[in-house]
Amino acid sequence: MNRIAIIASTDRGVTLGLIVQKEFQKSALVSTRPSERTEVQSITSIADFLQTSFHSFDAFIFIGALGICVRSIAPYIQDKKEDPAIVNIDDHGKFAQSVLSGHIGGANELTHKIAAITGAQPVITTSSDIQNIWQLDTLANQFRWKARTTSSLTTLISLFVNNKPTAVLLDIKDPGTTYLEKNKPDFVDFYYDYLQIDFSQYELFIAVTYKVYNSSLPTLLYHPQVLHVGMGCSRGIETHLVEESFRDQLFQHQIAIESIKSLGSIDIKYDEEAFIQLAQKLEIPFFTWTADQLNTQQIKNPSETVREKLGVDSVSEASAMLSARNQDLLLEKQKITVASGKKYTLALTLDKTAQRKAMIAIIGAGPGDPELISVKGKQLLEQADLILYAGSLVPEELLTYAKPDTIIRNSASMNLEEQIELMVAYYSQGKMIVRLHSGDPSIYGAIQEQISIFEERGMDYFIVPGISAFQAAAAYLKSEFTIPEVVQTIILTRGEGNTPLPEHEKLNEMARHKATMCIFLSATIAKTVQAQLLEHYSEDTPIAILYRVTWKDEEVYTGTLNELAAIIREHKLTRTVLIIVGVAIGARQNRSQLYHPEHKHIFRTGKPVKL
Repeated sequence: MNRIAIIASTDRGVTLGLIVQKEFQKSALVSTRPSERTEVQSITSIADFLQTSFHSFDAFIFIGALGICVRSIAPYIQDKKEDPAIVNIDDHGKFAQSVLSGHIGGANELTHKIAAITGAQPVITTSSDIQNIWQLDTLANQFRWKARTTSSLTTLISLFVNNKPTAVLLDIKDPGTTYLEKNKPDFVDFYYDYLQIDFSQYELFIAVTYKVYNSSLPTLLYHPQVLHVGMGCSRGIETHLVEESFRDQLFQHQIAIESIKSLGSIDIKYDEEAFIQLAQKLEIPFFTWTADQLNTQQIKNPSETVREKLGVDSVSEASAMLSARNQDLLLEKQKITVASGKKYTLALTLDKTAQRKAMIAIIGAGPGDPELISVKGKQLLEQADLILYAGSLVPEELLTYAKPDTIIRNSASMNLEEQIELMVAYYSQGKMIVRLHSGDPSIYGAIQEQISIFEERGMDYFIVPGISAFQAAAAYLKSEFTIPEVVQTIILTRGEGNTPLPEHEKLNEMARHKATMCIFLSATIAKTVQAQLLEHYSEDTPIAILYRVTWKDEEVYTGTLNELAAIIREHKLTRTVLIIVGVAIGARQNRSQLYHPEHKHIFRTGKPVKL
């Protein structure tokens, strides 16, 4: 929401309004009550204010009696698709109630935010919210889908909130489908193949798809933009004939035009009016590719004629593949002749990110405490078919998140080739694979060698970051590792052991900066590390030595730099040790300017919103 008006009816309401206003950047606090606060803008009456401003704001927060709110907005209510969100909160801050435009306008969400700010009890009366089930009227906006229905949306929502048996088909994968799968109501069954649905068992059909289905049931289709069209044509082909034929082709192949994401062609067609106009009509980008780019694709239906004229084997198929970053064609090249006798070709490809296929997730498990894995990392562990985890570096408690039938293997006893062989076997079956590393995979995670093999073999993967041990160390030490005007740099490094360091990264050279130094994998060479650091740090520089920080058996020792080697030797520390060096440890001096009362920024301008 961009603009919010807060209307306070009482002096107590003004006080509460000042608290609420601070949480919304573009909000105006108005009241009929006199106030010396510059943040409060005076109005003669609520009725006069709403008459001129009801459609100037995205939301109104009334602070006072609910009756005043209802009577005040009554003359101006028109349609739930147009009306602003209305929320009412009593001036004691006990109850925050969604009054108008709960879903589409966002009043329900705003109510929860206000309740969190004030400690009020949120009052939501819409059925889907009370049951904590999907809000069918807002899913499209939430996930940027386009909705198509065979019945009125009100009828469909009624079936859903009354828990009628519902079949849900998921033809693609995106954040929205992940949300649906994670929040499945009991009366819903998921399907991934239309032909497997026995429609006689259901009263409602919902699909997230790029296809058009003609079910006998009341149907709600959500169409995400996931299809890329490649096209070639005769020069000067008529715009209206191309559009008419294009729509007909999609209809024949039961493809939803709402799911088209881009149009692509060869670069010499950059000024082809038919393509430009079609892209504008569909509100999608028009991309062009060079001949060299098009020739990088492996084409199913090469054309000798196109090769002779343009120097490429394909325009339509190759363009679609490049735009979608996907070699699998959804619709192979179609050759169409329009009424004028001119010709065009088209091909369709599903965006690579939307495919339901095998995937490898490289996940950072965090420093040790199983609760310090990211929410996304935990969710992927719950979905995984194979988990390959890094032995003693990852707590086994994390593995309890896995499904009962998940295969879980410890990589400690496996070489890289054995790990890859196992992942390839599951990948070929279309499975979800999690490679679980300690800390954050980007820091001494040994992942680049795996990534190289994944890319060589064309295997899809992504990385989920994790909390590193150096961040866990800062939390344990209750320290900020960057102190204004003292130290503003953190160096993550290690001492030179079996693996040589680059010449320009020798530890004594890094020590010249006197930054907060976080040294990994160096406990066995502590004496050497100490000597190199002392070339530039003073002997009394604070240090912390952390063994398995955040684990149940963690050990943490503090001291000064001249004690470093002795502490490690005395406690017989050799593995999973992190050494922190620097004056930031335990420092409590110097203030940041960010929250200084004189410092203004975009969220704290000191200027009221104009009415």
